[in-house]
Amino acid sequence: MTPTAANGMAQTHRRLTAWGAALVWQATAGLAVCVAATIASGVHGGYFWARWVWFGVVLTLAAQLAVRRAWQAPTSRERGFALHLWGTVVLEPVEVAIWALSGGGPFWPVWPIAGLAGALGVHAVIRHSRRSIREQELAERVDTLTRTRRGAVDVQAAELKRIERDLHDGTQARMVSLAMNLGLAEQLVKRDPDGAAELMAEARHSTLIALDELRTVMRGIQPPVLNDRGLVGAIEALALDLSVPTTVIATLPGRPPAPVESAIYLAVAECLANVVKHSRANSAWVALRYDSGMLSVTVGDDGTGGASLAAGTGLAGVARRLEVFDGTVDVHSPAGGPTEVIMELPCELSSQKTSSSSETD
Repeated sequence: MTPTAANGMAQTHRRLTAWGAALVWQATAGLAVCVAATIASGVHGGYFWARWVWFGVVLTLAAQLAVRRAWQAPTSRERGFALHLWGTVVLEPVEVAIWALSGGGPFWPVWPIAGLAGALGVHAVIRHSRRSIREQELAERVDTLTRTRRGAVDVQAAELKRIERDLHDGTQARMVSLAMNLGLAEQLVKRDPDGAAELMAEARHSTLIALDELRTVMRGIQPPVLNDRGLVGAIEALALDLSVPTTVIATLPGRPPAPVESAIYLAVAECLANVVKHSRANSAWVALRYDSGMLSVTVGDDGTGGASLAAGTGLAGVARRLEVFDGTVDVHSPAGGPTEVIMELPCELSSQKTSSSSETD
């Protein structure tokens, strides 16, 4: 429970306690008035008007008790139904009491009692249906969060294994060789300077290759082009290397957060790779726009169509990647084309930048 909620509950408890004390004083004073009215009515004889005094005092106290009981509900929605419930509990006996105090006769309270009960039943049905819808929405949200959490954990585990494998098979072996060459060069530096120089040159070459391999490993974690050019520039650079002419149109007033930027870049890269491998397209396009807190990216082509999230083209992986950020992927790809993959992610942008567009071959 948050400190704000705890303070609110404590304040409500204090108010209810003070109200309870006030009700005790009201009940005491009301009882005294009722007894005095009863005595006065008995002394004067005739019509026993004191019963209406009793009725007014009891009605006032019962109404306050009903409101006080309803106020103890934990939420505003629960309070609304509780107020209706306890109000009905008070009003129905009131109708019967008015009928009895008025001299009896035909039992007309049956109609207002039926109306009050019917209204309460309708309220209960609406409350139950709203609760069911809310519970269903919460269940669906929990399922989505569970799935995306599992997907994020799987992606992270696969990425760690890839980094470990790349470092073990490439960079680590290269560094071991470098250490051995440096050790041999140290032994030869006095008795065979030329051999030592050759080993030093080889060690230098191994160092440069190891640096390249480290850059390759790091590129899978956070593409350097994103840091250098931002999302739009990185996608434009990506489009430059494609064999299919690709148009990039962007209308972004700023930059997304780094994790979102990386996810979008890799998703676009996967979609463009599918264009090259599967679409037989003559042209492609990437459109980025941002509106009302939603980043929308569309990757399309004029190819043969037939793409789907279940077709094994990597789009399912794109959907899993974006689900981690509450993103969605929609695919429109009728037979014969064109194909459009629409990706949307809620996010906030930072640092104003000018929008850009380009066409690349």
